[in-house]
Amino acid sequence: MAVNPLVEIRDYSLRLGKFKLQPINLMINEGEIFGVLGKTGSGKTVLLESIAGFYRGCSGQIWIQGQDIAEVPLEKRGIGFVYQDFGLFPHMTVADNIGYGLRMQRKEKQTIKDEVNRMAEILAISPILKQYPGTLSGGERQRTAIARALVLNPRILLLDEPFSSLDPATKETMYRQVKEIHQLFGCTILFVTHDFKEAQTMADRIGIMIKGELKSIRRSEELFIRDSDEEVNRFLGLSDRV
Repeated sequence: MAVNPLVEIRDYSLRLGKFKLQPINLMINEGEIFGVLGKTGSGKTVLLESIAGFYRGCSGQIWIQGQDIAEVPLEKRGIGFVYQDFGLFPHMTVADNIGYGLRMQRKEKQTIKDEVNRMAEILAISPILKQYPGTLSGGERQRTAIARALVLNPRILLLDEPFSSLDPATKETMYRQVKEIHQLFGCTILFVTHDFKEAQTMADRIGIMIKGELKSIRRSEELFIRDSDEEVNRFLGLSDRV
């Protein structure tokens, strides 16, 4: 794994209604798989969306490859985002969903077709290219959403609870597939989850979020080591351990 920082978050905070994302300081290395672990409402998705540059009126800075994300146009940020519900366009076929970003970039039709077919082959969804999202399984929808993000060759792939709606067998398959994608494309992956096993299975490092605060960052194999913060220990189920 590379040790060059790709994402640098410096004293970043944000208020959304009654929720406040406490000042975050975090560096994510190029080529890393970083997991953000926390309960529902802890601010995991807000942090992910902040890295994508979705918010204004925030404090602090988020830098990607030395550039303030707020100063980079959306189409030039090099970020792929896959939401928990996958966000596919129901009126478009799988092929049209995958090629959507390329069409927005006004790529030539043959280029779009070639890239869509290439991504479909990599993600093993070539047989369903003419189908619509409503006819797909959870795993097929997820692979389609990932293909749509990856076809733009992002530097960073952001995954919001990417496996939560999948059955256990499909989850295991997708764990392997995302790791294969990581090796093949060399992109940095940041994902959020509430699943301890998932975080340990997928991530190189894990950040623990509690009530809008990034409480602890540790390597995945050290997830269940006691912390000096008792709130972290309670979250990890370690408060009664010696």
